[in-house]
Amino acid sequence: MQQGRPASNFGNLGRSRSGRILMGLVLAALALITYFTSTSYNEITGETQRINITAQQEIALGLQAVPEMMAQFGGLDPSREAQAYVQAVGKQLVDNSAAANAPYQFEFYLLADTQTINAFALPGGPVFITAALYDRLETEGQLAGVLAHEIAHVVARHGAERIAQAQLTEGLTGAVVVASYDPDNPNSQYAAQMAQIVGQLVNMRYGREDELESDRLGVRFMAEAGYDPTALIGVMQILAEASAGNQQPEFFSTHPNPGNRIAQIEALIAEYFPEGVPDDLIK
Repeated sequence: MQQGRPASNFGNLGRSRSGRILMGLVLAALALITYFTSTSYNEITGETQRINITAQQEIALGLQAVPEMMAQFGGLDPSREAQAYVQAVGKQLVDNSAAANAPYQFEFYLLADTQTINAFALPGGPVFITAALYDRLETEGQLAGVLAHEIAHVVARHGAERIAQAQLTEGLTGAVVVASYDPDNPNSQYAAQMAQIVGQLVNMRYGREDELESDRLGVRFMAEAGYDPTALIGVMQILAEASAGNQQPEFFSTHPNPGNRIAQIEALIAEYFPEGVPDDLIK
């Protein structure tokens, strides 16, 4: 009696692959729906943004990351006088501008790193400047310009937007992993890892629109707090001089450096002060 041929596994494999593709499509759809339906209105900027965390969550995330940021840049600068100066200028900006209406807990830190030229802000209010950048600044107005720009990133919730974008990227990447992973093909796992890395790189830098908005808000916050916003131009010139030497500012790794940045700032100042910048502002 002739024995029957064993049943083929092709049908099961096909159904398994179809199931993974279907699951991947579902995950991709959920990621897209979550991103495009999670919106929040920003009263200071007048914009509706795609954000899926609350201001309180931003504050919690920022506070949680402060110790790590301090450790990464050598801790706090040991000069109490310089530390108090940075905090005083930051407080002057927040207390006397529209930033005071934001629900954030602003704190200002001078970091001990004398090699890395940088300034940055975390979601929720922590603002940092390294000693390497601080030591290059020549006036109080220039320090106010750096801090005002970073305050603007917080108020405009650019960090929260990037988190939402990163979560969308992660969700879509996860969908690709589920749909394309083949347990019999280890190379598919490598492709998924590379997709995740690319997703992280895409979301690392602020976009030009974010920078322009932060410059615009920075000019506004400086003027409202009594600082001459033309000091921002001096900051850009200092960063340009640093980049022309052997030391590329780390500032440019998170803040794009468009060639017409100074011209844009000058246009923003002219827009805010159509009759010229008053002489009594702090330079």
